[in-house]
Parts: sequence; structure tokens; C-alpha cells
Amino acid sequence: MNQVAPDRVSIDTPKIIYILYLAGFITGITAVVGVVMAYVNQDEAPEWLQTHYRFQIRTFWIGLLMCVIGGILSIVLIGFLVLFFWAIWLIVRVVKGFKYLEQRQPVPDPTTWMF
Repeated sequence: MNQVAPDRVSIDTPKIIYILYLAGFITGITAVVGVVMAYVNQDEAPEWLQTHYRFQIRTFWIGLLMCVIGGILSIVLIGFLVLFFWAIWLIVRVVKGFKYLEQRQPVPDPTTWMF
């Protein structure tokens, strides 16, 4: 694990990943690109930045699960509520992660399912 001081580490890649997740609302595929980038960069990052990558990876997979469930349940209309919740959930997670990243702090609980 790289023990470089937080103020000397580039935070560009995690920023790009958060932005790709938001762009996924429009394109869909950019979230996949973002999760691949997170997987590729997580091992070589300092420990505090690894929490962001872990958070981003979990955001992708949990979000995908919610979209699948919401898509299936859309047949009985409740799925639209699930998809609406997913959209709000994703925005909150990205904004929260971005805030911690800008402050160069680790995500406090990167394994949480919520916010």
C-alpha cells in the first residue's frame, strides 16, 4: 500500500469515475467504464483512496441490482418507485463520495448499502 500524503496524491481518476456514474444516466455505458477504472486502480492507490474505489465499485453493483429489480417490478408498476429510489440513491452517493474526495478524506464506511 502506498503511504503518500493525501495532499500529494492525484484525485483525478476517482473524480472521473464519479462523473462517469452521473453521465450513466444519459449514456448508460459510462458507468461500466467507471467501474472498470475503479477495479484497475484500486490496488495501487493509497489506503484512503482505496475506500473511494471500494465505494464506487459497490455503488455500481448495488445500483445494477436495483435497476434489475426495478426493471422486473416495472411490470407491476412498483418498479418505477424502485428506479426512482435508485436515481436518488446514486446521486446522493456520488455527491457524498465527491465531497470526501475533495476534502482528501476516506469514505467512512465504503461497504454500506445506503449513503
